Amino acid sequence: MGIVNVTPDSFFPASRTALTDQAILRGRELFSQGCDIVDVGGESTRPGADPVDVDEELARVIGVIEALALEGPVSVDTKKETVARAAVKAGASVINDVSCSLVEVAGELGVGYVAMHSKGDSKTMQVNPTYDDVVAEVAQFLEEVAERALRANVPALWLDPGIGFAKTVEHNLTLLANCDYFVELANRYGAGVLIGTSRKRFLEHLGAERLSVDQRLEGSIATEAWAMAHGVSMVRVHDAVAAVQLRELLVRPVGEVVA
Repeated sequence: MGIVNVTPDSFFPASRTALTDQAILRGRELFSQGCDIVDVGGESTRPGADPVDVDEELARVIGVIEALALEGPVSVDTKKETVARAAVKAGASVINDVSCSLVEVAGELGVGYVAMHSKGDSKTMQVNPTYDDVVAEVAQFLEEVAERALRANVPALWLDPGIGFAKTVEHNLTLLANCDYFVELANRYGAGVLIGTSRKRFLEHLGAERLSVDQRLEGSIATEAWAMAHGVSMVRVHDAVAAVQLRELLVRPVGEVVA
């Protein structure tokens, strides 16, 4: 899943495409680089981000989705029902919802759904996030959403443990270490798991010194490799070329020689 942020404030500057034409070019590039789906968002969900009103979000994403839906599968990254409905009408085939409030909408519209775990909003979610057992609590939340999706007849479902959303570095690493657990949970519902680690802040702590967002490619690829190797069916990425190369390496039969 390649990322198109039609925003002025997403956390990775290289991914910001605030102009419609730039966003369309970015999405086409991601498809040409091998992405299976392009995720279009008009409101940053990074910690500390300011909310965007409905009309502004619609103005940012609908034209982009209409254009990119002619190129390949498109998802809309939103937590607003009005935006989700308009995006699907414009051609989106998946709703990627950080709020998990749009399950029934996805079922009604007959589109795929990404259910992501988080707590609080963008202003509060990173203020001392605590869990007694982060894996068990996130899994329970996602299982409840999966039950709702089953009842709503959602045709395709991905469960996302929400790396970087209301999580400490230790929480994020613990969730990654248990990818196979979430894969087993998803399999019970005929669903997949989506992991998004690309360029995220927790990766800054994995070097000998703190890594800026521009220095997190290697950490992104390492965590994506771990996720893929443990059965995760989709990774949400900024760096499509590297991620697609990684995927090809992982699916190539052991010992195969490339001429």
